[in-house]
Amino acid sequence: MAHQALLRVEDGARANDVVAEALGASRLAERDRAFVTELVYGTTRMRRACHFLVERFVVRPLDPPTLVALHLGAYQLHFLRTPAHAAVSATVEVAPRRSRGLVNAVLRRVAAAPVAWPDEATRLSYPDWIVERLVADLGAADASAALEHMNLTPSAAIRDDGYPQGVASQWVVDAVGARPGERVADLCAAPGGKASGLARSGATVYASDVDPARTTTAARLVRALEATSVLLAVADGRRPPWRPASLARVLVDAPCSGLGVLHRRPDARWRRRPEDVPRLVELQRQLLDAAVMLLAPGATLVYSVCTLTAEETLGIDGWLASAHPRLAALPPPGPPWRLHGRGALLLPQGAGTDGMALLRLRRAR
Repeated sequence: MAHQALLRVEDGARANDVVAEALGASRLAERDRAFVTELVYGTTRMRRACHFLVERFVVRPLDPPTLVALHLGAYQLHFLRTPAHAAVSATVEVAPRRSRGLVNAVLRRVAAAPVAWPDEATRLSYPDWIVERLVADLGAADASAALEHMNLTPSAAIRDDGYPQGVASQWVVDAVGARPGERVADLCAAPGGKASGLARSGATVYASDVDPARTTTAARLVRALEATSVLLAVADGRRPPWRPASLARVLVDAPCSGLGVLHRRPDARWRRRPEDVPRLVELQRQLLDAAVMLLAPGATLVYSVCTLTAEETLGIDGWLASAHPRLAALPPPGPPWRLHGRGALLLPQGAGTDGMALLRLRRAR
């Protein structure tokens, strides 16, 4: 099942979707379901490293089923520390019949040979540009620790209403500070986790998202959680359908490069491109311009992104200070958050969470 799923990922499918579909149609025991997930997500994350491990012993181009089998075997041998006899024999069984001898020979050499990584990007299994960007923006030590952490299987967190939501995202909801009876907006609300979290305060939440399918998903969640004070709309956050100067708090949990949650999105590191960052920065600015127009006098604006790049965090902070000087900074959250411009940055390794940036501002009365 893992081998077939990885072939689909190689063809462009998203690992999260493929695994969910495969497990949904299976009758595997819980332990085996967890193993399939680990194999697919882990091999996808560590694809570059796994490819290096096997390419040392391959002298000709390989077809995708054979290459995927080799990556799958290398992941078990090097990263899961599966005993060689088990990892090799199980992987040979799922390899194409024509290449089983090759897979057996290569994986036995992988199991026996010492590893000398050519560079950090290969060892950590990221594209060069991500490593270079985070080293430049965070410093070598923090960047390396963040990248190491995002190669680990993420921990699960469940709210007390039963909804699975990362701790960092829950902290963003807390930072909005919504109160009973207030009118609050979430301009990029799908899939609904933060909007439903805001509703638990007793506030009325005006939630919108530009994607109809994702908004439908959010509506299902809102119904399941009985979050009746969430009012959902399909709308572009750059042109929100809410009355200007009418809201006490506005959350812009903006689309971003996602370089703080690469452990949760196994294939995202291979999909993102350097040119995505300036494009997303422009979108973030447009969303914030629209959000400012919604703020009543004395209202609070919260900007959050699950990324670590300076352009999408410090750069946005600096732009806001220039473009909207009447917005005053509110105190950022304390540790494990660290001061980051006028806001705060949460590194993945700081508390075993997602990487997140947060900025809280208040409109003058």
